[in-house]
Amino acid sequence: MFYAGFGVMDLCVTIKGVSFLLQTGMGIFGNTVVLMAYAHIIYTESKLLPVDMILCHLAFANLMLLLTRCVPQTMTVFGLKDLLNDPGCKVVIYAYRIGRALSVCITCMLSVFQAVTIAPAGPRLSRLKPALPSLVLPTFAGLWLLNMAICIAAPFFSMAPRNGTVPAFTLNLGFCHVDFRDNLSYVINGVAVSGRDFAFVALMLGSSGYILLLLHRHSRQVRNIRRSQGGGGGAETRAAKTVVTLVILYVVFFGIDNVIWIYMLTVAKVSPVVADMRVFFSSCYASLSPYFIISSNKKVKAKIACAAEQDQPSANTRESNDK
Repeated sequence: MFYAGFGVMDLCVTIKGVSFLLQTGMGIFGNTVVLMAYAHIIYTESKLLPVDMILCHLAFANLMLLLTRCVPQTMTVFGLKDLLNDPGCKVVIYAYRIGRALSVCITCMLSVFQAVTIAPAGPRLSRLKPALPSLVLPTFAGLWLLNMAICIAAPFFSMAPRNGTVPAFTLNLGFCHVDFRDNLSYVINGVAVSGRDFAFVALMLGSSGYILLLLHRHSRQVRNIRRSQGGGGGAETRAAKTVVTLVILYVVFFGIDNVIWIYMLTVAKVSPVVADMRVFFSSCYASLSPYFIISSNKKVKAKIACAAEQDQPSANTRESNDK
C-alpha cells in the first residue's frame, strides 16, 4: 500500500512537472520569437505601427510573467529548494504581479485600439483617430505606473518559505510565501486585484463585442473596400479577428483563473494542488498568445520565414563542406 501510494504521488509530481515545463518552454520560446521578429522589423523599418507596438509590448509582458512565475514554479516542482531569499522573493513576486497586470491591461488596450480604428468616422472619432498613434506610448507609461502602484503591497507580504507549517492566509507558491497575516489584508488584496482585472476584462469584452458587431454589420462594405483599395479593408478585418481571438482566449483562462481565486479567498489554508492549478491556467494565455500573433501577423510571419530561409543555405553549405 505504501509503495502504491508513493508511486501514484510520484506520477502526479512528474505529470505536473512536465506540464509546467512544456508550458514554460513553449511560452518563453514563442514570446521571444515575437520580440526578436519585432526587433528585426524596427532595425529594417525604423518604426513600428501602433498595433505592432502593442503586440510587442504584450509579448514582453507575457515573457516577464513566465520568467518570474512559471520558471521558479517549474524548478520547485522538480524538487529544487531555497531558490530565493526574502529580497529575491519580494522582487520576483512584484515583477510577476506587474507582468500579469500588464498582460490583461495591454490586451484590453489592443481591443479598444482596434475598435476605435475600425469604427465609422464620426464627429468625435474624426479627432481621436489621427491622435491614436501618439497616444500609444503615454498609455504604456500610464499602465506601468498604475499597476506598479496597485501591486506595491506585494513586496511587503512576500518572503522566502519558512520551515514548519504554512500560516493561515498565506499563499504557498512553493518557491515563496505571500503572508497576508490576517483575513482583512487577504480579502482587500484579492478584491483590489480582482476589481482591476474585472474592470479591464469588461472593457475588452465591450470593445470586442463592438468589433464583432461592426464586422457583422459591414461585411459587404469591408469586401468592397478590400477590392477597391487592394487589401486595406482585408488587413483591418484580419487584425480585428486576431484581436477578438486573443480576447476570447484571455477571457476563457481569466474565467478559470478567477473561479479558483474566488475559492481561494474563501478558505484560510489553500491546498498546493489548487494553487498549482491556478498558476497553470493563469499562465496559459501568456504561453499560447504568441502563437496566435505569429500565425495571424504577416510581418512577424514573414520575418520568421526569412530567418528560416537564411539558415537553410548555411546548413546546406556546412553539409557540402563535410562531404
